Amino acid sequence: MTTHHAPGPLDAPSRPAQPAHTGPGEPDPVRNLAGPGAPGALYTGPGPSGDTAAGSASGTGDSPAQGSGGPGTAAPPGGGGGGDPVKALMHRHRELCARAVDPLEIAAALEAHGMTDRTAAHFRHRDVFSLAEEMYARVPRHSSDRSAPPAFAHAVPEPVAGPAAGPSRLLTLVLLPALPGALCAGLLAGLAQAPPGRARTLAVVAGVLAVLSAVQLCLRHGPLRSPRPAGVAVRLATLWLLGYAVLGDGLLDAAVRGGPDRLWPVDTATALGLALAMWPAVLCARLFTGGARRRLARSRGLGEFAAATRPLLLASLTCYLAALAGLLALAGAVLGAPPALAGAGALGALLLLARLLLVHGHRATPTVALATAAGVELAVLCSVLASRLPGCGFLAVPAETLIEVCGAEAVPTLACAVAAFALLGRAVPALSRASAHTDPGTR
Repeated sequence: MTTHHAPGPLDAPSRPAQPAHTGPGEPDPVRNLAGPGAPGALYTGPGPSGDTAAGSASGTGDSPAQGSGGPGTAAPPGGGGGGDPVKALMHRHRELCARAVDPLEIAAALEAHGMTDRTAAHFRHRDVFSLAEEMYARVPRHSSDRSAPPAFAHAVPEPVAGPAAGPSRLLTLVLLPALPGALCAGLLAGLAQAPPGRARTLAVVAGVLAVLSAVQLCLRHGPLRSPRPAGVAVRLATLWLLGYAVLGDGLLDAAVRGGPDRLWPVDTATALGLALAMWPAVLCARLFTGGARRRLARSRGLGEFAAATRPLLLASLTCYLAALAGLLALAGAVLGAPPALAGAGALGALLLLARLLLVHGHRATPTVALATAAGVELAVLCSVLASRLPGCGFLAVPAETLIEVCGAEAVPTLACAVAAFALLGRAVPALSRASAHTDPGTR
């Protein structure tokens, strides 16, 4: 005998639509999203006509319900709780539905759990956004919540009103990003006039620390601020990559020639160009983040949002690389030294993509990419130095061959370019997801 219960606020019928089907041997995305232990957990089984239908188990666990036809029998889609697939999904994500401020937050969370528009058809909806709207509407709320803004009104945070909004934006978008370049230019100008000695060495150390502190300020405020601090591996790899861009090519070239027996040349043009490029990096990150949120507010489907966000990411990266190339050329013209355009460009692309992923909550991939690029540079340098040991001359053959053909700049160029392309392949799908742009802490 089938037991009936009084209808509750979650028992409103969902919009009718034809449920999608899973093929034989494929994992059931509906069961994964609704949860096997949730009341009314959905599964597919043979219906009266032999087709696969979405149903719900009226018992608990894996035991058949009383009065059912036995194990594997699906409840027909119109009977009792089995005809309401959205209810099982709401039970699975009940905390999310209760605290959500708009349907967009629910849609982003469902997407993060692996739901697609095709999976949403199992719940009788054309796409994830439509399903999220029903889940949001069916949650009982207090009367004070009924005056909340309509769907997607909170997708793009409104700028803070008041006299402090203008100075704050001026500080994070203009003044702080310009500080590393200004300090680096001042350091190089001072070193050009300072006589050699202990005071010059102390000035170099103090100037480098000041530039790094200014860069850290830019990463803690504004569009490049990560919701969580970067790990130790990210910091060490970034410091190594920046240091190698300024000192590594000269050191490697001297090591291949049997040195260094004296101080090798320092690439000051690359150092100045990278310091000045902090400004376009902040502006391009702001362009991408703000544009993605505006597109998210206008989109009515996950596919539509992803298709609009991918070109925005590529355009932002292209603008940054163009600005970086111009600043490197300007620095080389002012200092009278040719910068390492290819190596610095590959490094700039790698650092910007890694930071964008960190800002939007992805930590593992940037850490691996940065550590791999730094490890390759370190391994090449160590192989050249280790080849001086008896019987180890073969260790330097690959590096010497590459340097003889392409120059010492080829090592950081290849290391950073390969890591940047791998990171771009990860960043394009990851940053075109709606769930990457709904955290109010990122801006």
